[in-house]
Amino acid sequence: MTDPQIALMMLGIFIAFVFLGFPIAFTLMALGIGFGYYAYFDPSRMWRAYNRLAEDASWWDSTSLWIEGFYNNRIFDLFVNQTYTVISNEVLTAIPLFLFMGYIVERANIVDKLFGTLAIATRNIPGSMGVAALVTCALFATATGIVGAVVTLMGLLALPQMLRARYDHSFATGIICAGGTLGILIPPSIMLIVYAASSGVSIVRLYAGALLPGFTLVGLYLIYIIGRSILNPQLAPKPTKEEMPEVPFMKLAWMLATSFLPLALLIFSVLGSILFGLATPTEAASIGALGGIVLAVAYRAMTFQRLRESVYLTVRTTAMVCWLFVGSYTFSAVFSYLGGEHVIAEFVQGLDLTPFQFLIMAQLIIFLLGWPLEWSEIIIIFVPIFLPLLPVFGIDPLFFGVLVALNLQTSFLTPPMAMSAYYLKGVAPPQVKLTAIFKGVLPYCGMVIICMGLLYTFPQIVFALPEAFYGPSR
Repeated sequence: MTDPQIALMMLGIFIAFVFLGFPIAFTLMALGIGFGYYAYFDPSRMWRAYNRLAEDASWWDSTSLWIEGFYNNRIFDLFVNQTYTVISNEVLTAIPLFLFMGYIVERANIVDKLFGTLAIATRNIPGSMGVAALVTCALFATATGIVGAVVTLMGLLALPQMLRARYDHSFATGIICAGGTLGILIPPSIMLIVYAASSGVSIVRLYAGALLPGFTLVGLYLIYIIGRSILNPQLAPKPTKEEMPEVPFMKLAWMLATSFLPLALLIFSVLGSILFGLATPTEAASIGALGGIVLAVAYRAMTFQRLRESVYLTVRTTAMVCWLFVGSYTFSAVFSYLGGEHVIAEFVQGLDLTPFQFLIMAQLIIFLLGWPLEWSEIIIIFVPIFLPLLPVFGIDPLFFGVLVALNLQTSFLTPPMAMSAYYLKGVAPPQVKLTAIFKGVLPYCGMVIICMGLLYTFPQIVFALPEAFYGPSR
């Protein structure tokens, strides 16, 4: 077999192991080291000290030198260097800080007050509780960036209230599932940090580029919720005065000031300090982590147990992401060295695609990968395969990254592997069926596709803010 054929076999074995359920990070490292040992095998380098042994050398000397030669393969040097590269990457330093901010905010008892206040404030809007749930999900998802945490917590807090208000099961669950995934698109998104580290795109420009598409998607969701509530009021009945009594304006303003305003200020201070150049993403994430602690203390929700849980979850998630990076860097280096990347590039170029057709093909592949894989695995492992092809088709990696972030919304919403639906089913009342949740999320998949179509048609939605803040990209 030729080296490129071995590289493709390496990729095929990895995909097979993924579907068999092996841990992805350690599978990447094992395949990278295993195939890398073959790729970098050089007997003249590895056993040169062994060959200089005297004839009367002891068994211990010959055995130890042979073992030393066995491990004197450049794949181990590569593995150590890739590990050091990941650990010293300044962009990735922001990940544990943003994660810590999210886990602390999750435990600060903000969400229940926020949802209740927004439900009262929007009571005269059709589908008011749905609107309140989506806005709460968007704010909370932006602060945490953790889909499972947002969907689960909103399923415990908002879904029972919506069901008591006689909301249709599919309609109510679809709102929570779709709103919970927004955190991987709207800055400060951890997914965008991971993409920036993988692609070399400026995280600041990437955050600016993702803002308008994120708000566009939220706008489409709100139009759908309000529109369907007007066309079919039985889906989201208007609350009666007994269910939601009138609240004096000053009291409502105070409720908003103590629930909505603190979280919004925390998010905007973190994001604003990044976009306006007042702080690096890592410094802004530090501010966010401190702000999360202050909020938890202010809401009297800070305990040693909650702090301990937040630190533990932060370390666990960060370790998972970093080991994925180490495995991916090692795997991709060996894959490229064997010529696999060149084979894929030649194959794609041989299809004679237009830039638009290439984008459609790439996004379709990412959409399908979203069924069995998490977003972190797609961004770290598979997206780098497409990155070298972007200059060939004249596609800006910033634009591609925002499209990928938008596309990955569907990976959480598309049956039968819609993870947000399973997160919600785990905490939903027994009468809420999984089929009803699947039915509820499908319209939001359609709106994601509509939003992607808008970006294809009007790419300035992505480029407007980065160019306004930082000038045209070079």
